[in-house]
Amino acid sequence: MGQPVEQPLIAVLDIGSSKVSAMIATLHGQSGLTVLGTGQRESRGVKRGYITDMAASEFAVREAVELAERMSGVTVEEVWASYGAGELVSDVANVEVELGGHAVEQADVDELLRHGKEAINRNGQVVLHAHPALYTIDRAQGVQQPIGLHASRLGVDIHVIAADPSPLRNIDTVIRQAHLGVKAIVASPIAAALACLSDEERELGVALVEMGAEVTNVSVHFGGMLVGLRSIPLGAKDITNDIAGAFAVQRRDAERLKCFYGSAMTSPRDNHEMIEATQIGAEPGAEPTKLTRAQLMMVIRQRVEELVGGIEAALKALGFTGPVGRQVVLTGGGAELKNIADYMQGVLGRAVRVGRPKQLTGLPDAHSGPAFSTLVGLAMLAASGRGDVRDIAVPVARVGKKGMMGRLIDAMKGGY
Repeated sequence: MGQPVEQPLIAVLDIGSSKVSAMIATLHGQSGLTVLGTGQRESRGVKRGYITDMAASEFAVREAVELAERMSGVTVEEVWASYGAGELVSDVANVEVELGGHAVEQADVDELLRHGKEAINRNGQVVLHAHPALYTIDRAQGVQQPIGLHASRLGVDIHVIAADPSPLRNIDTVIRQAHLGVKAIVASPIAAALACLSDEERELGVALVEMGAEVTNVSVHFGGMLVGLRSIPLGAKDITNDIAGAFAVQRRDAERLKCFYGSAMTSPRDNHEMIEATQIGAEPGAEPTKLTRAQLMMVIRQRVEELVGGIEAALKALGFTGPVGRQVVLTGGGAELKNIADYMQGVLGRAVRVGRPKQLTGLPDAHSGPAFSTLVGLAMLAASGRGDVRDIAVPVARVGKKGMMGRLIDAMKGGY
């Protein structure tokens, strides 16, 4: 391995159900992130985002990181890792303190955030994120910078994402068994949103659909933060498995058929276009089986309809309904299926675009598609140095019951 570089290193690891991806980057002051190396390996021992085989997952993690290290010529000791399985919980806690009418000082903000640490307790769940979002000055809501303003009461809305501890421990154990430290475990929708969405989109209101291999996460962003989250235990790999089962071909051949000939939209010429496929157990030199593109499309469409139906139901449950003006952004590996955004747009009745990660200096073209949004977002989050309430010492808190979540959902129901 090469000698360490002088700039601070950022190493990130996305453990998905189909692939394990690693990236090593460095931060060059105002010029931003520069990617030094990347690595990718087929995921093993992961099912629907959960670790199911510790040894196989450790091997895939080790290989992906070693590839990134060889490309970059540096070694890393710790990583930021993603968590994209179901059962993530998003909430907003509200905390207030009395000021007595004087101008808000930095010490008042610090005390408020110390109070906030008690508010983020989630009864046995592990808090992954606890970021102060918007402040409240008396009756004025949505204040971004309260210092210098006079107020009787100062409040803050803290965005919290939590998860059950056992799956997180498994990810932590896999990474540590690969002889790496864990800097942080990040909820995948947070990272993907940072990579794909603009600040204005997140402020005005947008839904992000992260279609992974076996899990699809649907998150709604409003007022600059994630305000609701649902997970669907379906993804792009289910389409591949359907093709493999329907035509008795190996999964790698089914993936090829999906990528080269598959689409979410049908056309009249599908009935006439013939496709060749080698069936499982075929004798060497045997003629490949032939099928029409229409037959392939029928299998794909059945699963796509189920998945998009689940996405539509999730958006309704999250309050993302009403006029068509609000956008849906589709990312993740499933977004690479041909015409999937157009199909979703027709079903949902609102604009849908494919979200690709922001371009980083040195990022290979192979890692610049929607399948790598979480990986790029992890690096951006690691470089941002965003504050977290969990880093602050804490006294007793006064916690509001409704908080900002109710207010934002009420606003969304009225405005969407």
